[in-house]
Amino acid sequence: MEELSMFLNTLTPKFYVALTGTSSLISGLILIFEWWYFRKYGTSFIEQVSVSHLRPLLGGVDSSSPSNSNASNGEADSSRQSVLLLKRVVLSVLVSRYTWVTGREPLTYYDMNLSAQDHQTFFTCDSDHLRPADAIMQKAWRERNPQARISAAHEALELEDCATAYILLAEEEATTIMEAERLFKQALKAGEGCYRRSQQLQHHGTQYEAQHRRDTNVLVYIKRRLAMCSRKLGRTREAVKMMRDLMKEFPLLSMFNIHENLLESLLELQNYADVQAVLAKYDDISLPKSATICYTAALLKARAVSDKFSPEAASRRGLSTAEMNAVEAIHRAVEFNPHVPKYLLEMKSLILPPEHILKRGDSEAIAYAFFHLQHWKRVEGALNLLHCTWEGTFRMIPYPLEKGHLFYPYPICTETADRELLPMFHEVSVYPKKELPFFILFTAGLCSFTAMLALLTHQFPELMGVFAKASHSSMVKWVSWTNGVRTVLARGDNKSHDCVVLGSLS
Repeated sequence: MEELSMFLNTLTPKFYVALTGTSSLISGLILIFEWWYFRKYGTSFIEQVSVSHLRPLLGGVDSSSPSNSNASNGEADSSRQSVLLLKRVVLSVLVSRYTWVTGREPLTYYDMNLSAQDHQTFFTCDSDHLRPADAIMQKAWRERNPQARISAAHEALELEDCATAYILLAEEEATTIMEAERLFKQALKAGEGCYRRSQQLQHHGTQYEAQHRRDTNVLVYIKRRLAMCSRKLGRTREAVKMMRDLMKEFPLLSMFNIHENLLESLLELQNYADVQAVLAKYDDISLPKSATICYTAALLKARAVSDKFSPEAASRRGLSTAEMNAVEAIHRAVEFNPHVPKYLLEMKSLILPPEHILKRGDSEAIAYAFFHLQHWKRVEGALNLLHCTWEGTFRMIPYPLEKGHLFYPYPICTETADRELLPMFHEVSVYPKKELPFFILFTAGLCSFTAMLALLTHQFPELMGVFAKASHSSMVKWVSWTNGVRTVLARGDNKSHDCVVLGSLS
């Protein structure tokens, strides 16, 4: 100690400047390398070396989840995602009930404006002036005041049975699902008659062809809504039959996503074989994906292993083939829509889904969890498997806005569109961003601290020299004190041991 003190006393302030400057330079180089490695590979180099080489030597086990090596092209999603029509249940009844109970409006003006545009697209055409009731309804769909729309629908029904008038009343005037179903059945009777008449005249000109296209959209919409009324009223098998017939009768009309409603109804019946058959048809590489397709596929694979899955056992023996397939399916689903797990795991509160959703956005995640959370809870251990593995997706794609793994890069515009679709009281979920590793923050702090010491030593060499000597003397005193305490404790243990030995001999 005395020799070390003499050596430190002979050091000049230039030495401390050189020491702190060199330390700052080295820590800065480490910080630059760590940042470059993290940007390229998505993990810390020091952390990876510690886990891969040092942890096994200390008796640890590498429990990192496997990455998916089979990358597919995915579907050609554009960066500017299109807003899709949801309309999964009779939302008008749920919305009115929600507003009455909470006093909050769950639908935004933007969402309702999109619904008005959809109604004009699906339920009107250029030949509406040929039928007086349709001419009235064309004005009704453009009306902003709900009471004015309802009055126009009643006025149209006084002239003739108008399918779109019944639709409007079922959507906006009915207060129960049973009442809405009754109105939709009346709409079906009127819509089938219009469809048959326009079908016979569709080849007589472009005007009749547009009218037939409109009548087809109206008929498909009514049948789908009747199927969803049956589903909400508990007649699930009847709803499944109606959906299957509708898909068979109009196979090209995929805009309503009837197959997703069919998947949900089959899951309610726990008919997993038929669910797998529907997925085999629609979960194709050339077809657009959705959260319903990706997460339902993950649920089916998780169902095979989730009841016996244990993260501790998996970390010791490794993942089996079935578990590997389930984890890869979960990673695929999370990459498509990373917002869903927080709703399924109830880390975020659910709200009523909007009438329109954005693929891969928070609105789609809310809609999926709203209808499918019960199916995940029904499968034993499925949510536990999701909880243990879903965050591993972000290690494969640390920068999703720039590079994708199984799908195209995550769209930048999703958050902005979701803020327009979802109400103000809901906190929009933003794509989970990977946090900086500890060692990058540590080296950044070390580099800043040593650089500050070098600057202070250069500016105030005498003062920093006094500070260094004082710090050294304090450290020497602390070391001497700890050694003295250890010596006293060791002597006390020896005395107690001698007392025990003497007592045993006596």
